[in-house]
Amino acid sequence: MTHLNTFEIFLLLTVLKIVVVLVITLTAVAYTVLLERKVLGRMQNRWGPSRVGPFGLLQPLADGIKLFLKEDMMPLAVERPLFVLAPIIALGCALISIAVVPFGQQTLYHGVDLFQISDINIGLLVILGVTSIGVYGIALSGWSSNNKYSLFGSLRATAQVISYELALGLSLVGVVLRAGSLSLRDIVNSQSHHGMLSWNFFGGFQIVGFFIYLMAAYAETNRSPFDLPEAESELVAGYHTEYSSMKFAMFFMAEYANMITVACVATLLFFGGVFAHGIIHAVLPIFWFVFKILMFLLLYIWVRATLPRFRYDQLMSFGWKFLLPVAMVNILATALVLAFRG
Repeated sequence: MTHLNTFEIFLLLTVLKIVVVLVITLTAVAYTVLLERKVLGRMQNRWGPSRVGPFGLLQPLADGIKLFLKEDMMPLAVERPLFVLAPIIALGCALISIAVVPFGQQTLYHGVDLFQISDINIGLLVILGVTSIGVYGIALSGWSSNNKYSLFGSLRATAQVISYELALGLSLVGVVLRAGSLSLRDIVNSQSHHGMLSWNFFGGFQIVGFFIYLMAAYAETNRSPFDLPEAESELVAGYHTEYSSMKFAMFFMAEYANMITVACVATLLFFGGVFAHGIIHAVLPIFWFVFKILMFLLLYIWVRATLPRFRYDQLMSFGWKFLLPVAMVNILATALVLAFRG
């Protein structure tokens, strides 16, 4: 058996990392759906899934098989190429952004980081750019369906996502100013000196930035109370009304994958990432990182079970007249504090 050269080892490990992260992410997406159904059931005094497998743990598998085997109904009047492309864009952009997320402390093997697919110095910018492209999936799905209600839903969702992207991006500028870098590794390292007191949420005075980010993230992922793709007066689902089978499932997979990405970014930028409390081992930070992500997902579910849906005018006013000005004030305040300290 011939020995592998350096490039072949690098390529093999990279492909292996992509496969492992993809499998774990898709599994997490499936069981986040189950987690939401179970938690919502408990909050609403009902059981949730409990029949398929022990405690309903095989329900995601049953749902996946059902959607995969279900007949794919496609209306005759749709723009077929764009109709098929839309869910692919939505899911693809949701999964690509995971590539720059560091899941654990940097551990090199033959020059390859085992806990991050791609460590680039503009990782945060990549996440913002890739997730913003996902809006094309929403816009194309509504337009290509040749259905007025689908078009209305896609227009509402597109305007919502574009509007809240501004506040979301500006909410992170204070963190970037403190770290002096767009690299997720550098941002995490800047919070690792004094434990929790170094976190941007506590010691970095970015509580306001975190609040803006959290509100904008709800709107970015089309989650309650900002789930405006569908409207009660229309009695349809919005931009994915005409979709069925796996195309329908891909939109929801994209939504829950974006939820996981939002939780990852919030953990890395505001809550110390994977180096909290000075843990220097290679495995323990991963469990701590997953725990923080789980807390954010539970907060997502809690908000959905608690708050009613905003009207369209309320949502747009909240984004443009409140979140955006507060985000700009937060940038100025952070810059002034750093200037005086410097």
